[in-house]
Amino acid sequence: MKTFFSQKQLMHNPQHEISDGYLRPANEVPQRAKMIVNQLIKQNFGEVLEPDCFSINRLQRIHSDEYLQFLEGFWQHWLDEGRREEEAFPFVWPRPDLRTDRVPQHLDGKLGFYSFDAGTPIMQHTWEAARKSADTALSAARCLSMGETAAFALCRPPGHHAHEAMFGGYCFLNNAAVAAQYLHDQGASRVSILDIDYHHGNGTQSIFYARKDVQFVSLHADPEQEFPYFLGYQDETGEGAGLGYNHNFPLPLGTGWEQWQRTLQQALKIIQIFSPDALVVSVGVDTFEIDPISQFKLQTQHFRPIGAQLAQLKKPTLFCMEGGYAVEEIGINLLELLQGFVENR
Repeated sequence: MKTFFSQKQLMHNPQHEISDGYLRPANEVPQRAKMIVNQLIKQNFGEVLEPDCFSINRLQRIHSDEYLQFLEGFWQHWLDEGRREEEAFPFVWPRPDLRTDRVPQHLDGKLGFYSFDAGTPIMQHTWEAARKSADTALSAARCLSMGETAAFALCRPPGHHAHEAMFGGYCFLNNAAVAAQYLHDQGASRVSILDIDYHHGNGTQSIFYARKDVQFVSLHADPEQEFPYFLGYQDETGEGAGLGYNHNFPLPLGTGWEQWQRTLQQALKIIQIFSPDALVVSVGVDTFEIDPISQFKLQTQHFRPIGAQLAQLKKPTLFCMEGGYAVEEIGINLLELLQGFVENR
């Protein structure tokens, strides 16, 4: 299985995040990706390839022009305003009963308009790193469209929380969505996205919520108790043409392997019925029992069976990296999953 990754993705290097009302050390750090690369090399898993550069048109298939312009130009705007802090955090957001029909011109207004949380700072090189993370997903998708049966996009920053015009949850560009759209554009009439990250992929759901050509299936912590709180409920099944193509499986905090894998089997049956031409897996290993910001109880020994079960779908499969914040174990757990897939496809 080919892996795509660029060192430029490490340039986004946050030191802090705001969580639970406190300024805390950042969890989504470059070391996460470094540990995965080291493990891939240590285990001789396969090639780690530099992603190609893709046109911004590929991002425009998913994200609004205004949002992309905001991300690309934000840091220069920050400097032009005389700001000298190395991390920019939003602090005010438009609620539904406030004006959302126009974008404020003030820097802080823009920052709030295009975000949904305070845990995702923008830095000098955020745009460059996020853009290269999307290129990583696109390179893996192109690999599949050219006949490969599987590819791994080591995306960092992650992407599944990013909406069409909104960042948050450590995510700026929705890598899985960009990849799924690319596969569709290259001839896959139906694409399934399976999100197995601990947190619900609210951005991915929102982007495809009214479409029937891209199915979204997610296993995640119950949003009544866990981030992102405001999407991810079981009764969210799509709208318009997309009605019936969105499937959420919220699970209680403390969920262990037996309940989690039974739920995965339900999700896989739904994907089998849809019969996609390609599968994109938003793979998070933050379901691990000692992940610092998650509360599921999967163990290292469980990730290989996950990969084996995904392989049974017998679909061209793109693995797109999302979460996992137990840094010392992230590479081990991720590689267990990928090896389980390779051994059983």
